[in-house]
Amino acid sequence: MDYSISEEQSRAIFEEHAPYVYGIALMITKSAMLADDITQETFLRAFNKYHLYNPDKPLRPWLYRITINLVRSTLRKQRWLTFFGQVPVEASGGSVESIVLKNESERELWQLVNRLSPKRREVLILVYYAGLPLHEAAALLDIRLGTCKSRLHAALQQLRQSDAEDYHLTSIKEALK
Repeated sequence: MDYSISEEQSRAIFEEHAPYVYGIALMITKSAMLADDITQETFLRAFNKYHLYNPDKPLRPWLYRITINLVRSTLRKQRWLTFFGQVPVEASGGSVESIVLKNESERELWQLVNRLSPKRREVLILVYYAGLPLHEAAALLDIRLGTCKSRLHAALQQLRQSDAEDYHLTSIKEALK
């Protein structure tokens, strides 16, 4: 049976569920800009595939699955930027001096992170940068939870031990303890 959706129905669905979808995307990506994009794409896909939706089932879990799949896809696409040492820019208030110091600290931290093995780096980025829980990071990487935990522990240990004599990295290492 083919179910189509009217403009009024789509508007009502969007108004009811958009804050929920946006919240999920924001919590996982930690980026308002990405959350906006993912929210829009979620509803575009949902409305284009509405004929596949079973109206006897709740709508929210279906939208949740579309949102999670888009978040994961977006994180995979953007992960290469992090691996090449490019840190996404966040809008922030404050003095020019504080922004410069923050950017310098972030650059030093990402230099340390880029020294990690790819497997350790992936887990660290997904858990601390993307904000995924360990079990989601493990599922995304298709590894066991215990493996994910051990890689994260090893990555943190390596970060704590590397360049201990460098004065500028002391504050970063304190934050990791």
